[in-house]
Amino acid sequence: MKIAVIGCTHAGTAAVSNMTKLYPDAAITVYEKNDNVSFLSCGIALYVGGVVQDAQGLFYSSPQELENMGVAMKMKHAVTSIDSEAKTLTAENLETGETFEDTYDKLVMTTGSWPIVPPLEGIQLNNIVLSKNFNHANNIIEKAKEAQKITVVGAGYIGIELVEAFESYGKDVTLIDSSDRILSKYLDPEYTEVIEDEFENRGITLALGETVSKFEGENGNVSKVVTTKGAYETDLVVLCIGFKPNTGLLQGQVDMLDNGAIIVNEYMQTSNEDIFAAGDSCAILYNPTGKHAYIPLATNAVRMGTLVAKNLVNKTIKYMGTQGTSGIKIYENNIASTGMTETAASFMDMNVKSITILENDRPEFMPSYEPVTLKVVYEEETRRIVGAQVMSKADLTQSINTLSVCIQNRMTIDELGFVDFFFQPHYNKPWNFLNQAGLQAIQ
Repeated sequence: MKIAVIGCTHAGTAAVSNMTKLYPDAAITVYEKNDNVSFLSCGIALYVGGVVQDAQGLFYSSPQELENMGVAMKMKHAVTSIDSEAKTLTAENLETGETFEDTYDKLVMTTGSWPIVPPLEGIQLNNIVLSKNFNHANNIIEKAKEAQKITVVGAGYIGIELVEAFESYGKDVTLIDSSDRILSKYLDPEYTEVIEDEFENRGITLALGETVSKFEGENGNVSKVVTTKGAYETDLVVLCIGFKPNTGLLQGQVDMLDNGAIIVNEYMQTSNEDIFAAGDSCAILYNPTGKHAYIPLATNAVRMGTLVAKNLVNKTIKYMGTQGTSGIKIYENNIASTGMTETAASFMDMNVKSITILENDRPEFMPSYEPVTLKVVYEEETRRIVGAQVMSKADLTQSINTLSVCIQNRMTIDELGFVDFFFQPHYNKPWNFLNQAGLQAIQ
């Protein structure tokens, strides 16, 4: 059996490492544009901010390691076309320019995503950079050394973490986003307001509800970002607008969402039974709604990549879907979310209610304790939990993993009130704050 794998970051690395064990006689070939595999892009801000000193720690595998497993690693090779009927692909060696054709029995598309780059005037100016891979991370670090005024465009997780990193180095930071709130896809206003206040108190300029219209420059370097509401002088711009799936190679050959994300079934098969896909190139089942959605997260990618290997020959393990569970630390605030926010649910015409509690994490007789804010979103009629958010200076983010399981298993807010949780004064109260959310929702 010949297996061709295109792309080898999270989903690709997970798929390949498992396939070598499950199918020892298979001929596995990996095509990867870069000279590395498995880079944890979620660590870019930590690397830029100096929290991570050794960038090699952001890799959990290597081409050599996969080669030692018997995989043919075609590094710095780009696949330029795929013929799914003939089961052939054409690839180019990016170092020599040589092109050649290869055949496959099974094709694994783990091509990932790429940052969205809007076709704006001035976009080609120097010092307008992206934040996705290892080379981007090094580029940001080098350019930030000479820049005092730094503009981050995009207030998602990556943008927010970079803002914190740049501010900690004493830079003059401006954050621009077309939404009127930061992290609007992940958190409701009562959470984002806290972080926005923290940013402003630290001198960060928030240009929210503004869309970039063009970039202006001097001597070929960016010098100003012009938005729909103003203009901001800058030495460096980091684009963190979002990501789009890298799926052009299969356009018109397999089913996709409108944004190009490949649709897979519960066994990671595309509409072509011999083509599997995983990671940021895919749409996945989103359990809060029961529909396919595009949620590019490394956690989804490694699970999906592993399932590709498990199901490549026989359908053995179904994918359970995702809640889009994620977490972030901004200064002293530990934040996590899962499923739908109340705001997102309203946009989708879901009839939901929510319960928000402000509680201390430990009994007040203990020497110290921290406030925690928990919000749980649930359907009004069925009372099924569809989302949750937590924030505290104490690290209580694992509670969101618990609520992710609740959503996965279609639990109700009433059932949450009586789930069995341990009590120990060092860690919590007799009524866990998750129990309390459920109990208060019943009243």
